[in-house]
Parts: sequence; C-alpha cells; structure tokens
Amino acid sequence: MTIKACVFDAYGTLFDVAAAAREAAKAPGGERLAECWPQLAEIWRLKQLEYSWLRAVADDYKPFWEVTQDGLDYALAVLKIDDPAMRETLLGLYQKLSAYPEVPAMLAALKTAGYSTAILSNGSDDMLNAAINSAKIGNVLDASISVEAVGVFKPHRKVYDLVGARMDVQPAEVAFFSSNCWDATHASAYGFQTIWVNRAGAPLDYVGSAPAHIVSDLTEAAALVEGM
Repeated sequence: MTIKACVFDAYGTLFDVAAAAREAAKAPGGERLAECWPQLAEIWRLKQLEYSWLRAVADDYKPFWEVTQDGLDYALAVLKIDDPAMRETLLGLYQKLSAYPEVPAMLAALKTAGYSTAILSNGSDDMLNAAINSAKIGNVLDASISVEAVGVFKPHRKVYDLVGARMDVQPAEVAFFSSNCWDATHASAYGFQTIWVNRAGAPLDYVGSAPAHIVSDLTEAAALVEGM
C-alpha cells in the first residue's frame, strides 16, 4: 500500500525531552543543576516511561502530565534537590519543550509532498497543544492524537487504533516515527510502516517486530517516506 499518513511520537521524537533540564540549568537559580542536568533529564525521562508502562499493565491510568510530575519528583529525590521553585521552573519549561532543529522543515516537506501528518502521543491534549504552539508547528500538522481518548498508554493496541479512526487510513498506509525503540517495534507488530529515530545510537530492543528503517534524526524523513 502507498503511504498516506506520517505519524510521529512527540517526546524525544519531535520534542527534545532534555531541553527543560538544560534550560533550567541556565536560568537564575539553576546553579545546582549546572553539573547534574543531564542526569536529571535522563532519570526524569526513564521514570516517566516506567510509570506509564506500570500504569498500563495495572490498568491504572492517570494523565501523562501527572505521570511527568511523578517522574520529576523521583529524579529530584535521587539527586537530593529539594527546591520547590526549581521544580516549578522545570515543569514550566517542559510545557514549552523545543522541537529538534530539523522538525519544522521536515514536516513542511511532508505536507508539500501531499502526506497527512499527525502526532500520536502519551501526552495529554493540553501538554501537546502547549508544545505544538511553542514550537510553532501547528500549521504543518493535521492532527494531534492523545492516549487520553482511550485511557491507556503505549504500546497498547488501542492507542495505535486511534490513528485509523482519526485519519481514515489502514495500518500499512501509515509511516510511524518514534525515537522509542519499544514504540517503533510494537507499532511495527501492529502493522504500521515504522521508522525508529535512534538519536542515541542505542541497540535494537528485543520486543515487537523490527522497524522498517532506522535513522539518526528526521532530516531525510520526506525522502524516506517517498521511497516506502
């Protein structure tokens, strides 16, 4: 089948999840983070994901913004940072995460080529809207799809079902991009044509089905989809 829709995970794929900690370390009062912000960003992201998986398995959904706050609180506790003002700064910056540099032009190229574009994310609608507006990419996205509609996190099949229901496409007509290998491999098993955006140069996970392609960033996404 011909690809009709290009669908992207949000956090780590379109938006730089380390940006909040990096920017907070530069802000007034961020001296404590100057040396440990990469560790904070890594722990925060890992616990955010772990908590989403645990909640999916336990059928104990709560909005991703709350999960994000729980992950941050864990990371701050590990690093022994007890600073309510810094916590609020970090959360505020997470609402305005930077898009990776290649993202706006890449999405514009896909739209020019005639593909529908969308986000499919664990993020709640308000989180995604804030990030999209901050990155100024709303004009090159046709849809922003949140797991809130089904009350369970990726990689549950109900989440991937949302794409067909919202965009009127078959799984094989979807090029799905994710920086999370587990997301890409489970989406591949679901039937999407998946591209793992392996920004960290990590090894392939032993779950799901292998992605159709592995890339280091999204620069050549339009050319890649054209050849699928």
